[in-house]
Amino acid sequence: MEADANDTRPILIVTYRWIGDFVRGHTVVRVLKQRWPNRPVDLLSTSLCAPLVDYMPGVRSAVVWDLPRSRLVLGQQRALAAQLKARNYATALVLPRTWKSAIAPTLAGIPERVGFVGEARFGLINHWRWGEKALPRFIDRNAMLALPDGAPLPTEWPVPQLKVPLEEIGRWRQANELGTGAAVALAPGSVGSGKRWTYYPEATRLLTQKGLDVWVVGGPAEKALAAEIVAAGGSRVRDLTGTDLRNGILAMAAAAVAVSNDSGLMHVAAALGTPTMGIFGPTSPHLWGPLNGLAATIQTKTAVPCQPCHRPVCTMNDHRCMREIPASEVAAIAERVLSEAIEK
Repeated sequence: MEADANDTRPILIVTYRWIGDFVRGHTVVRVLKQRWPNRPVDLLSTSLCAPLVDYMPGVRSAVVWDLPRSRLVLGQQRALAAQLKARNYATALVLPRTWKSAIAPTLAGIPERVGFVGEARFGLINHWRWGEKALPRFIDRNAMLALPDGAPLPTEWPVPQLKVPLEEIGRWRQANELGTGAAVALAPGSVGSGKRWTYYPEATRLLTQKGLDVWVVGGPAEKALAAEIVAAGGSRVRDLTGTDLRNGILAMAAAAVAVSNDSGLMHVAAALGTPTMGIFGPTSPHLWGPLNGLAATIQTKTAVPCQPCHRPVCTMNDHRCMREIPASEVAAIAERVLSEAIEK
């Protein structure tokens, strides 16, 4: 694919709402910048994901707009379209397959609107792509929209990147009185209880007994679990959960090792280059793991016939895919990964 350095028309990417999917969308940015190095690229973002844009190389800015998921709200779509029109985009890549995701780019009059057929979006998408169902991986379905129509898929995509300045990490650690020592960051949350490993408190106790600092990272939904983890690990554990994703990004950037369920923070940590351990139960690491790779992929050694099921809530076999991963194994792997990271 030859680069066209002469084209300077701006591009909008209509992204996904979920943190992990938003991070993986940076691969689309990198493919676009290889193709058109001088076309500015903006991302349509929710307020939740907007802090990620500050650390994404190649992204000019975020257009921050929170549309409700279950309602059309045509007035808000028109208001968003007016903002998009003022930015004079020449191309919009609409990653989600939904009808609603293509409304504002259409009302804004963006001339080239690229996407899959999706929910019968005739008239909304005007540069169709086909064959989505033949592509098993999420990243293939999204990144191919950045390629010329009919171009073959590469053997490897450029991986997502998040880059945080060391000075910002230092200021964040100082503001939170976290010192300068190596710490293990835990991300015990996820979308759906089926993807949550339940032995984080026990693993934390084992880690702190080895003299390690532990940080609990997540959103408001993880506050109660963070309290359990702090109670299990004592004074070496800090609850860093909160409402600001920027805090989670900086925690993952500052940590020496991250341990996470299959969640958005797993993708954040991997894109930052932090050695990341992913705990997988109902989901497939091949399909849903980060392109960046993992320092360790942890799955039960027990054969569970329903795995993978990709269900948000376990309804079969008593959640054995997660329950039969012992805390001692996770703690031991975390120690090994931390030792390897320090040696580097």
